[in-house]
Amino acid sequence: MPRFTLLDTRADLDSPNFDWNSRHAGLATLVPVAIRRRRLRGGRREGVDLIEVESGLLRFSIVPTRGMGLWRAGWGDFELQWRSPIIDGPIHPALVDLEGRGGLGWLEGFDEFLARCGLENNGAPFVEGDRVYPLHGRIANLPAHHVEVMIDDEPPHAVTITGRVLEARLFFLNVELIASVIHVPGTAALTVRDEVVNLRPVPAPIYSLYHWNFGPPLLDDGSELLAPVETVTPRDARAAEGLDGWNRYGAAEPGFAEQVYFLDLKADADRRTLAVLRGPQGRRAAALRFSKAELPYFTLWKSLMGVEEGYVTGLEPGINLPNPRPVEQAAGRGITLPPHGRHVCATTLEIADQPDTVDRLVAEVEQLSRDGHA
Repeated sequence: MPRFTLLDTRADLDSPNFDWNSRHAGLATLVPVAIRRRRLRGGRREGVDLIEVESGLLRFSIVPTRGMGLWRAGWGDFELQWRSPIIDGPIHPALVDLEGRGGLGWLEGFDEFLARCGLENNGAPFVEGDRVYPLHGRIANLPAHHVEVMIDDEPPHAVTITGRVLEARLFFLNVELIASVIHVPGTAALTVRDEVVNLRPVPAPIYSLYHWNFGPPLLDDGSELLAPVETVTPRDARAAEGLDGWNRYGAAEPGFAEQVYFLDLKADADRRTLAVLRGPQGRRAAALRFSKAELPYFTLWKSLMGVEEGYVTGLEPGINLPNPRPVEQAAGRGITLPPHGRHVCATTLEIADQPDTVDRLVAEVEQLSRDGHA
């Protein structure tokens, strides 16, 4: 298996100009595949590393400097990510004051298609004594210390890009995120597979959530979230105002106040489930597939402000809900890793750009709605 190390801080190894493609490597992939790493220059993105993958019509970019998040993704002329008001990103985490603005500093760098939230806290900020737990935690603003690319020898030559990110401090949490993005050339899908490892000989509570953020054109007036829902719970009074239309989207509305819903989804006998964002007229869709055994909770975030403000919806599977950590602790949510224990989870993004593939996703949701179990 070809394996390329792009970054290894312990070995003092750095390959900022990595450039690989399947044709030059002599691999007969179903579609041409190209992978390159570049270091961004200028402004607040100075020094940020970007790994860009093109595989036929699919393209996506990974930001090792920002917790191995996915910055952009698309299929042909179909863009999936939202248009953040942060137009000069991706922002180097050294310039993001997470504890500033009452713990809301995370928002100063938030422009990703996928941002991980965690691992000490994945929800609203709170203060406990002299410790600040900032909004959505620190993991999305921590750089990877090791990054490698692997390509399977055997067809269909799956591509795996893995980064290791430490969230550690003396006397407190000490965990490592081993984050992999896996793609099979020729498919309209990618899988994010994460492993969180407790590096200490004592138990470690963790909280995490996957903040997938979709914008126009998939998100528009008439878009819908389709999922095998058992129950829907509005987070607060503002969300309750829109409960009757919780899964429907209207046009951009300047000044729109966000609405958040907690969903309990039905799953099949293997605990597999999915959520589908279907665009207007049902011509395009994106699905997230995951296991409730790994990610038992699902949050829907609707922020339908003006496009320049951030017209976006978040589809967010997680090991708990994005409430302040004390709320989640009291409810018994989250995971406590045993000494040197680990938690593995995966989410697959699937893109449908034809009515027939959209219809198949809708039929799958309908079947789970009838036959699945919460």
